[in-house]
Amino acid sequence: MRQDEVEKYMKLDHRENILAAADRLKGVIRPTPLIYSEFFSGEYGCNVHIKPENLQVTGSYKIRGAYNRISSLAPDAAGAGVIAASAGNHAQGVAFSAHMRKIPATIVMPSTTPLLKVSATKAWGARVLLHGDGYDDAYSRAQSIADSEGSSFIHPFDDYLVVCGQGTAGLEILEELPEADEILVPIGGGGLIAGIALIAKALKPSVRIVGAVPHGAMSMKISLDEGCVTRLASVKTNAEGVAVKQPGDLTFAIAREYVDEIVAVTEKDIMEAVLLTLERHKLVAETAGAVSLAALKKRARPGRNIVCLMSGGNIDMVTISSIINQGMISRGRIMCFSVELPDRPGQLVKVAQLLAEAGANVIELEHNQFKAIDRYSNKVVLEVTVETNGHEHIQRVFDVLEDSNFTVSRIY
Repeated sequence: MRQDEVEKYMKLDHRENILAAADRLKGVIRPTPLIYSEFFSGEYGCNVHIKPENLQVTGSYKIRGAYNRISSLAPDAAGAGVIAASAGNHAQGVAFSAHMRKIPATIVMPSTTPLLKVSATKAWGARVLLHGDGYDDAYSRAQSIADSEGSSFIHPFDDYLVVCGQGTAGLEILEELPEADEILVPIGGGGLIAGIALIAKALKPSVRIVGAVPHGAMSMKISLDEGCVTRLASVKTNAEGVAVKQPGDLTFAIAREYVDEIVAVTEKDIMEAVLLTLERHKLVAETAGAVSLAALKKRARPGRNIVCLMSGGNIDMVTISSIINQGMISRGRIMCFSVELPDRPGQLVKVAQLLAEAGANVIELEHNQFKAIDRYSNKVVLEVTVETNGHEHIQRVFDVLEDSNFTVSRIY
């Protein structure tokens, strides 16, 4: 976006425009009332509320900005249709919004997009084109089609009307919880936090707006630190919904003026947050959607009212299975170890009895004489995976085994 355009948008009445977006969205989006989290509140010693945008019609907040932008098109522009580039939530938001407005939509998705996401986008009546190996390729193709067909390109974040649509989530938060002290928001390109910051600072200047990013995708944080929009050479995170190499020009300008802080979180923290929201609240969060909850470790302050925006829940079952396993490992809920045993009867039973006495539930074990360190030592390697109750419990299991003269090596 050109600098003069950014300056023009920055001077607008953001409160009025976000309220107008909220009117357009009435009857279109699902209500997502705040959920008070007794678990996270107890875990971090503050009052934690979750804004569950994973419960939206298309499974994420993206529907807000897409619908506000598309419903604002002039009749001639609407008739020419809309086009977008996306591998995920924005695609569905645009497809749904175009369906609701009864206008044609084209979505260009990378060729690597999972079939489930392609099917979900097509289900709303959009024409889906697969092109390139990543978002940049799809973006270039979509821009080319927009120029040749005269359709309106709907940017996923660097668009003022999209930003205002996303800001309606912040409006709802402060209407429901005016005593909120802090709002934690995942950041990719910056559209969500930009909209929330605009309305939150207009309604309650004292509320802190804090962004959360994975360590492997810190484009907005680095841009703010550098003082200019900065493009990363690469991003590396499981939170694909926020894996953006470069923030928007407009979203950067808004963040620079209205966002108070950005914190970075680890992949381990993100996986733990996905696991805990599923286990404790029965809420399915995609990895990007759980980034705000992952940031609680760095933001918790006694007595503070903190709202974590869960931005989406579109995650495939294979991925969620892997993340749950990784989350359980990081929480000390699953542990795998190996131990060398003398190759004689009764040793396996002895280990099993010690594990039972220590309260560790065996999930899987492999008794393999071919894995012995010394093939001629008359010993075998036993690998055991057990369910445990945390890191202290794991240490007690090791102590019990070592007190019985077993040498244990932890695998994970």
